[in-house]
Amino acid sequence: MAAAATRSSKTESYVDNKRKDDVRQSNIIAGRTVADAVRTSLGPKGMDKMIQNGNGEVIITNDGATILNKMEVLQPAAKMLVELAKSQDIVAGDGTTTVVVIAGALLKQCLILLNNGIHPTVISESLHKVSEKSVDILTAMAVPVELSDRDSLIKSASTSLNSKVVSQYSTLLAPLAVDAVLSVLDPAKPNLIDLRDVKIVKKLGGTVDDTELVKGLVFDKKVSHSAGGPTRVENAKIAVIQFQISPPKTDIEQSIVVSDYTQMDRILKEERNYILSMIKKIKATGCNVLLIQKSILRDAVTDLSLHYLAKAKILVVRDVERDEIEFITKTLNCLPIANIEHFREEKLGRADLVEEVPLGDGGKIVKITGIQNMGRTTNVLVRGSNQLVLDEADRSLHDALCVIRCLVSKRFLIAGGGAPEIELSRQLGAWSKVLHGMESYCVRSFAEALEVIPYTLAENAGLNPIAIVTELRNRHAQGEINAGINVRKGQITNILEENVVQPLLVSTSAITLATECVRMILKIDDIIMVR
Repeated sequence: MAAAATRSSKTESYVDNKRKDDVRQSNIIAGRTVADAVRTSLGPKGMDKMIQNGNGEVIITNDGATILNKMEVLQPAAKMLVELAKSQDIVAGDGTTTVVVIAGALLKQCLILLNNGIHPTVISESLHKVSEKSVDILTAMAVPVELSDRDSLIKSASTSLNSKVVSQYSTLLAPLAVDAVLSVLDPAKPNLIDLRDVKIVKKLGGTVDDTELVKGLVFDKKVSHSAGGPTRVENAKIAVIQFQISPPKTDIEQSIVVSDYTQMDRILKEERNYILSMIKKIKATGCNVLLIQKSILRDAVTDLSLHYLAKAKILVVRDVERDEIEFITKTLNCLPIANIEHFREEKLGRADLVEEVPLGDGGKIVKITGIQNMGRTTNVLVRGSNQLVLDEADRSLHDALCVIRCLVSKRFLIAGGGAPEIELSRQLGAWSKVLHGMESYCVRSFAEALEVIPYTLAENAGLNPIAIVTELRNRHAQGEINAGINVRKGQITNILEENVVQPLLVSTSAITLATECVRMILKIDDIIMVR
């Protein structure tokens, strides 16, 4: 009887462990599946993905964060890899595919270690040590860079753009990204860049070659000239208003019945006088350009008010979005005006020229240039022949801006082309021989996992990955720490000399975020559904 009880208790404990192993295994497999989905889009020769949503809208991209964001991932552990790509996008802005591929390779090694009977906690602790050691190794490899060294900044932005769909325009977009970030850099806060100060305005038409940096403001709108108002104003005094130049409405839904035509005339006369008195107050301050915020309660302007504004020679841009107001007022160095009673000359912004500029393909934009006491902001007008190219150019430019932002906050450059990963793998492998016990075994496995980046780069470029990675290992063993895969020449060269560089922050955050995510997945031994 006692023997039977012992046997049953053993059986129960065995089933319990089996369930925990199954949960870990299913989580790791789900995570690896997500990593494999984006792995082919790594590097300059990586493939692009075409994503179609339920509305039939199509996106073509090879940006890891965008691909994963659009995927409908249901498995909870797989969702963690989607969040991982988002985290990398927030921290560094680039390397979103790299971080997911590294996490997938680490998960693969974790599964092998678990199947060899090593406890998840031991694996997790080893992974934490690997992460800290990796950051030290990468920092030792890095080359310091100064913001005055414009060429180095352009090289790192070009490296980011070379793996994008719009890579052929990297010679135009890279300098543009560098100039945009440096123009909004505040000397009082030299390590801080807010990319919300760089506004990207997308306008369909032309080609990506027509993309330009505008020192001033750009609106993807036409001037309201239905009543024949001006389309060009020099020595402009600009007001940003948040009230409506239209007759007031009742607070609640009411209908007013007018039975007599004389009353009708009186109402129309009152409306005219009401609008006219507002426009006289505006004109009295010398204001000659109005930027009117979009209104949801009633029309911001009516045909009658536009007619009077045109007679007063005031240029009108209407339907300015609410979330753009802060950027506009910061750029113009003016204050938004919420009520006609508060309309004062000191609240106006001043600029040399406000004009409507026709673009060759029938579209029009409004440009404000020569702004006096302009805030630290800038505009980038992005053009593209179709919506797919335009959206991808916007995403690519955002990545390039983030790369420069990384260099502002942490001023170190590191080689690209798989050089840091293979060097990490080599040094961690050597370090594992100094360690003892299971830790040594785990560190050696994770060192092998990091070879996935150069292996994938070679594979996506159509090279022989085994021969390339073996040669790369050999070169690094001889002390060439900047030797990497030159996918254009199809051979191993000194990547720093080839100008393939990236910010140190991109590499360090990729390693730390990937190891953090994998450790979290490892520690999960059960999934509990709550209804």
